[in-house]
Amino acid sequence: QVQLVESGGGLVQAGGSLRLSCTASGGSFPMGWFRQAPGKERAFVAAISWTGGSTAYADSVKGRFTISRDSAKNTVYLQLNSLTPEDTAVYYCAAKLIYTATRAYTRADEYTYWGQGTQVTVSS
Repeated sequence: QVQLVESGGGLVQAGGSLRLSCTASGGSFPMGWFRQAPGKERAFVAAISWTGGSTAYADSVKGRFTISRDSAKNTVYLQLNSLTPEDTAVYYCAAKLIYTATRAYTRADEYTYWGQGTQVTVSS
């Protein structure tokens, strides 16, 4: 069983930055970040491969958000810059239980485990 523990959410003004962290128990896996705003479906944000060599981003966050990982710590980070109120959502990290993949996965149904979510609120 893999457990994911997220941290780093909070309240920030528009234009500000936050860094989200997600630590996985049990090893290092391809990881992704998704978000869900009130009244909307969960949407892909960013993903990173098991090796860290491949990343993917939603068009809405390209150039503003950066995903990275520290495999020694089994931790994935999501740096959120130039935040806007439209980025307000609960952010979830997810892990795919596979040990050899070198690609980043962008669909929610490709992931095996999910964190509890962390709230990001951006005020105007």
